[in-house]
Amino acid sequence: MGERIEFPSNGSHGHGYLAVPSGGSEGTIAVLVIQEWWGLIDQIERTCDRFAGAGFTALAPDLYHGKAVPVTEPDEAAKLMMALQLEGAAKDLSGAVDELLRRTAASSVGVVGFCMGGGLALVLACQRPDAVAAVVPAYGVIPWPDARPDYSKMRAAVEGHVAGLDGSFTPAAADALVAELSALGRSASFYEYPGVDHAFFNDDRPEVYNAEAAGLLWDRTVAFLRSQLG
Repeated sequence: MGERIEFPSNGSHGHGYLAVPSGGSEGTIAVLVIQEWWGLIDQIERTCDRFAGAGFTALAPDLYHGKAVPVTEPDEAAKLMMALQLEGAAKDLSGAVDELLRRTAASSVGVVGFCMGGGLALVLACQRPDAVAAVVPAYGVIPWPDARPDYSKMRAAVEGHVAGLDGSFTPAAADALVAELSALGRSASFYEYPGVDHAFFNDDRPEVYNAEAAGLLWDRTVAFLRSQLG
């Protein structure tokens, strides 16, 4: 359903995977999908295809510029994540936002991110408050000390998802984030999924995938994006 594309990115070019509904992209809801630390893998592309099947135009930028590792190699994934240049990633993400706006003729986009991508979704919402209206961080982590978002700049509504057994982004951390955003007058809530672990949405990882929780996350995300952007 989708294809790899190139798009302008702050004087250079970014790359990513674009999935468009059968009727075309113009007039549809625009969704940016941000990868986990594995890179732009098949599972992220399938997620974009799934959004397109639900009537959204979805773009997943390739933040590692062609590099990716199997989901069985977390040590290599960690190396790629920690080597990520945040300034370059910010340019790729912002360029992808503009590409979605151009293709859909929408005035704003939604951003969905998983793990590392969930953290970057929050960062992007603070960097592009002019364009990001809805953010869905799924068990999002921000492992870079210098990437701490300035949440006072955010204008987007946030609906996040946290795994009850997650040691990387805990339910307590989700509660703290909701309190921080609420104190700034932002709309923020998190769903907790008891008894499941980090990355429970990734069906290429049978050791953590939970079909029931993943289905709930999907249904809630689609409903939230439609309510905020439709």
